[in-house]
Amino acid sequence: MTSAFQFTLHQQAGAARLSTLTTPHGLLDLPAFAPVGTLANVKTLEPRDLHEAGCQLILANTYHLYLRPGHQLVEQLGGLHGFMGWSGPLLTDSGGFQVFSLAHQRKLDDDGVTFRSHIDGSLHRFTPESVMAIEQALGPDIAMVLDECAEPLNYAYLQSALSRTHRWAERCKAAHTRPDQALFGIVQGGIYPDLRQQSAEFLIALDFPGYAIGGLAVGETKEQMYSTLDVTCPLLPAHKPRYLMGVGAPEDIVEAVYRGIDFFDCVLPTRLARNGALLTPDGRINMRGAQYAADPRPVQEDCGCYTCRTFSRAYLRHLYKAGEISALRFGTIHNVWFMQMLMRQIRAAIASHTFDDFRRTFLRRYQIADQTARHQQRERFVAARQAKP
Repeated sequence: MTSAFQFTLHQQAGAARLSTLTTPHGLLDLPAFAPVGTLANVKTLEPRDLHEAGCQLILANTYHLYLRPGHQLVEQLGGLHGFMGWSGPLLTDSGGFQVFSLAHQRKLDDDGVTFRSHIDGSLHRFTPESVMAIEQALGPDIAMVLDECAEPLNYAYLQSALSRTHRWAERCKAAHTRPDQALFGIVQGGIYPDLRQQSAEFLIALDFPGYAIGGLAVGETKEQMYSTLDVTCPLLPAHKPRYLMGVGAPEDIVEAVYRGIDFFDCVLPTRLARNGALLTPDGRINMRGAQYAADPRPVQEDCGCYTCRTFSRAYLRHLYKAGEISALRFGTIHNVWFMQMLMRQIRAAIASHTFDDFRRTFLRRYQIADQTARHQQRERFVAARQAKP
């Protein structure tokens, strides 16, 4: 790890880890959850909302920022930190998932990927070298290598994708020269233990300052996700941070921390809020439900967010039903606050050697949403992958 970064493991409760990661823009207390600001903004929120909620890390999207407003402009205006007015740590993904999800709109080869913009259909090309140039111009504290996110249940295709991902990781590391930015490798391999082991061993040999686990939460069952983490986490270096990409359901976070993951990102909490689903210790509640029409209680009694301190469920339901923009903002404030409160509780439980009890109590109380949506997500992902690269 470069001198600008320092990972310190303070305590463990089983595989769960209490640690800190020093970055050029501040200290991260881990485990942590990063809200997603795809276009350099967490939808409906301001930086002060994020600070008040206790957010430590924000994720932005390389693919989207490359297309608009362009990484050159962002660099001219002070990098992502200056551009979006965020003083804390930032992470950018490589844009690989977005490019590969275009399916019929892209052409893949060993050198890189040519794709058409989802905005105007214009033709573009990503290579490991060009993606490193973009991420270095954007200037986040943590950047991700370009990888290929393949359908998690297709073993034959995963084998070829893994080989390409590894070659690209080597090229990304060679092209990355910014000392105040940590470049993380991404372990792929779907749900297959042998491929995950192969990927972890190859990337560890490249000595990245941190490692992400990619290719999960894209349609596999929860049991398959957890068993993949059971296999993969012990393979990763204990003295470096571990990042699980794209996972944000509260139950999945608790289970992943239990298996040794340090931080997460996901659009789920903010997207749910925009659709009227708010998070509570008992599970999601649909604020458009008729049962809340005259409910005087806050969304969550013990929540300190502005929304819960100020408004009733009845008022929030009214705003959602009336299509008021403020409903999206108030709901997002709560869900982001809920996620940060969950991470604080997790850290406190690890510190007090009570994480096993916390996990059991949380999972017994928290009602997991119907998994129909996950099955539908997998069907869409598989359909998109039918176009061979």
